[in-house]
Amino acid sequence: MEYEIRYVHGHVEVYDQFGRFRFSADTEREALADLREEIAA
Repeated sequence: MEYEIRYVHGHVEVYDQFGRFRFSADTEREALADLREEIAA
């Protein structure tokens, strides 16, 4: 599955390939770590 990271007002939001919001994070590094966990589950 593909994901998109968008920068929004000082934090990042992650959306899936269909444009659905998945989660937010404080930094891109945190978002990527969360994505790795989600993919591994």
